[in-house]
Amino acid sequence: MTPESLKKEISRGEDSRRQFKADVRNAESLASEMAAFANTNGGIILIGVADDGSVPGLSQQDVGRINQLVSNAASQLVRSALTVETENVMFGDGRVVIALSVPKGLDKPYFDKNGVIWLKAGADKRRVNSKEELRRLFQLTNQFHADELPTRAGIDKLDKLRFRDFLRDVYKQEYPESTEELTKLLQNMNLAGEDQNLNLAGVLLFAEKPEWIVPQFVVKAIRYPGNEVHVSEYLDTEDFSGPLEKIFEDALAFIMRNLHKLQAGRGVNAPGIPEIPETVFEELLVNALVHRDYLVSAPIRLFIFDNRIEIISPGHLPDNLTVEKIRIGNSNIRNPILVSFVAKGLLPYHGLGSGITRALEVWPDIEFTDDHEGCLFTAMIHRKPVQDLEFAGELQKTPVKTPVKTPVKTPELILNALKGNPHLTLGEVAETVGKSLSAVERAGAKLVKAGKLKYVGPQKGGHWEVIE
Repeated sequence: MTPESLKKEISRGEDSRRQFKADVRNAESLASEMAAFANTNGGIILIGVADDGSVPGLSQQDVGRINQLVSNAASQLVRSALTVETENVMFGDGRVVIALSVPKGLDKPYFDKNGVIWLKAGADKRRVNSKEELRRLFQLTNQFHADELPTRAGIDKLDKLRFRDFLRDVYKQEYPESTEELTKLLQNMNLAGEDQNLNLAGVLLFAEKPEWIVPQFVVKAIRYPGNEVHVSEYLDTEDFSGPLEKIFEDALAFIMRNLHKLQAGRGVNAPGIPEIPETVFEELLVNALVHRDYLVSAPIRLFIFDNRIEIISPGHLPDNLTVEKIRIGNSNIRNPILVSFVAKGLLPYHGLGSGITRALEVWPDIEFTDDHEGCLFTAMIHRKPVQDLEFAGELQKTPVKTPVKTPVKTPELILNALKGNPHLTLGEVAETVGKSLSAVERAGAKLVKAGKLKYVGPQKGGHWEVIE
């Protein structure tokens, strides 16, 4: 480092990557500063520079003493030991400044002599004083993942129909007949812990009522008039809960019903083309649900304005990911259990890192914001003004009522399919009638409750009976 580059560093002032110290005499205090840098993103400590940016400098005697103190602090007073670098920079008039570089740690978390974990907070440091912060620190080093979190939900909270159909459709396996077999299977699938309760992934994917167990992990959607958030005015609002598959389908439907539709030369009875392709929101919603930070107890928020749509996820980008990197397809698995199950077809997932690039290919006017301080990641999809939409003259402002025959409803489709083949699984029924599995499950449960449908015989080898 030259005197000129040192002056530039000093002119920038103190921040989370840069700190000034006129002198250092307490090795334990210096060790905690180095641990804080190593636990965050690394940084540089300029010794011989006062807090106000003046440079009293160090004498040659001070330089020898401080370099020895740095070596002792890094090797003996930080756990695990740190490898740091020092550089003596001449600043004129015989003054010396020591530039102490602390790298981003590879063996986080780092403790001081007293077992305290420190993190940088702007130009200062602070203790890690909550379980959530400690979990997040372990998550950053792939020693722990949020979707592994234990819950108090026993396996009796499992949605048996949903999980049974998943086993049949994906693994060609029948639902276990005993509680012991079911528990062992869930543990082997990383959906339950040693305490025999469902973990967070198990709850989010297959619990009957996830919102009763983890009420914070929902999606809150609002359609505002105009382009600003209103305290009390809105055009449409809804909260979406349930397993991730249901949340995804309902949130996607909310967006699509609040988009403009273009007839684009199609017949008056034909469904309109949405102003923004549906696949854009498929990719971004899946990204939000699968890659959000589940250590942050907050919902995903979905805001629709006249000029944009915002999908706001708790948690900033992990590790060294940046907006620029994700735009070209780089990614990082924050919730590996969720990713592994979603990739098996629970959601329209096309591979790690491909969702953002696929959305951008279809609709380039998407802006991403990574807010580290607010711990939020926002995808902002810009809408075109109505007058600029292609075929704007044929814009559907209200749904077109069709004089043709009313479509057959899902319950009737299910009953007709099971009359034809009572041995179908619900997954096979969904494929037969052209509806989503969750829609068939909801309609099927209502039919059973209404006494119009029942399952006869054992889980393996039984059949459905339609009750006229």
